[in-house]
Amino acid sequence: MELVTADPRLRLRTLEMADVDDYWRLVERNRDHLGRHGDYAELRAADHEMIRAGFAHPLDGEFAFGIRVAGDLVGEMVLNPVDPPRYSLGYWLDEKATGNGYVTNAGRALVRWARENTAITDVYAGVTFGNRSSVAVLDRLGFTKVSDLDTYTRFRLTLREPS
Repeated sequence: MELVTADPRLRLRTLEMADVDDYWRLVERNRDHLGRHGDYAELRAADHEMIRAGFAHPLDGEFAFGIRVAGDLVGEMVLNPVDPPRYSLGYWLDEKATGNGYVTNAGRALVRWARENTAITDVYAGVTFGNRSSVAVLDRLGFTKVSDLDTYTRFRLTLREPS
């Protein structure tokens, strides 16, 4: 599945087994960047085989998309089932692709798709303290701060009232 965005170069496309090697190279290039705020420890520690296994056996109910610019994989955006119909949003971007509005535009497309095509009621996101860019993205997407926890701030976006 492919989601269009306001930026004609930017697309979200479902991550599939055919994307494993591109994803692996993206992770390899960005290990330091991913750990800048102390998060993504599991992904940073993953080897190629662990990433392949994750692609082969995704979580039930997970919606994982690659963020693509002009066809090139530059990041990931995922809706994970936490307590359906409540989901968490996770995302990361190649360090070289930051500062271009890609995550905001991708997030808008994903939120729109989730409202129109799923039964998701609430989307939560956690942002490690100090990651001001990610907080700004969530603000632009309409998330509100819910609470401060030990190492991160939790945000929520309500898509619809539970039925």
